[in-house]
Amino acid sequence: MSNVHLRKLSITLGGKAIIRELDLQVEPGEFLVLLGPSGCGKSTLLHSIAGLVDASGGSIEIGGRDMTLCDPSERGIGMVFQSYALYPTMTVKDNMSFGLRMAGTPKAEIARRVGRAAEMLQLDALLSRKPAQLSGGQRQRVAIGRALVREAGVFLFDEPLSNLDAKLRAELRRELKLLHARLGSTMIYVTHDQVEAMTLASRIVVMQAGQVQQVGTPLEIYERPANRFVAGFLGAPAMNFIEGEIDLHNRFASRGLALALPQPKPAGTAVLGVRPEHVAIDADAPLHATVTLVEPMGNHQVLWLDCAGIALSALVHGPERFAVGQQVRCAIDAARVSLFDPASGARL
Repeated sequence: MSNVHLRKLSITLGGKAIIRELDLQVEPGEFLVLLGPSGCGKSTLLHSIAGLVDASGGSIEIGGRDMTLCDPSERGIGMVFQSYALYPTMTVKDNMSFGLRMAGTPKAEIARRVGRAAEMLQLDALLSRKPAQLSGGQRQRVAIGRALVREAGVFLFDEPLSNLDAKLRAELRRELKLLHARLGSTMIYVTHDQVEAMTLASRIVVMQAGQVQQVGTPLEIYERPANRFVAGFLGAPAMNFIEGEIDLHNRFASRGLALALPQPKPAGTAVLGVRPEHVAIDADAPLHATVTLVEPMGNHQVLWLDCAGIALSALVHGPERFAVGQQVRCAIDAARVSLFDPASGARL
């Protein structure tokens, strides 16, 4: 396994700056996820690490060596793309071994690597099949196996699960996490799916418009988002945002809502953020609300509420059922809220 160090990396495509002086350190054996909306530059950044997109400034170090100007074949990486890109006339075994055969790897070594990868990915019984005889999940496993046989220092994944249905995505997420645990390899994974990021990553890099917004563990980013963009991007349903003011008594107030804050904050305008799971429905709670929508989710419900003109979503567990128009009482857990600057969006 190798580390990856990006120093002041800039990427310009078609005269447009995509990435600007980005610094990032990926530790050996880490599973780092680049997360952000479409067009934020995450795939471009991954392709630059792979050597498929040229850097216009800065440097890319892999395993302590400057690889900025090196060809992809010299970088010691294995890459898995969104599309399977398998050769339709070749068997699974031949698809997985193609790169090794082209590189002149001895037959015995090819057999060892393909056998090891096939065992890890549960492809042993499929080695003689062709891609048309495989499911989408099996084809993606073959594409992953083709990268694994390189025994690279760094593995790069460019949204590899986005073409699969929800059930297959969940299955392959588990397989990828187990695979990383077995290999201990350095992996960099691109996705716009927050569930993939939260379940797979040892650290997440949240990106927007070519800039890193926050780097941290999934729990750190979820519990203490650095700004309003990060707070709103992670979480389903998304975090509730309420515009209001912090008064001189350290209370947040907005319309009919008043909340004593547990930590001292400067007085002035602010945006309060609270996740739906921290809005409690309780007959003894202080706030009155009307249910405007109910989303049954199996093991829980999502209630959409009108609380004195403020729209709130709440996660509710338990057997009680709710109906549109029902009057309820709710409370916000002041210890779990986030506060943001209205102008910059930065965390207060």
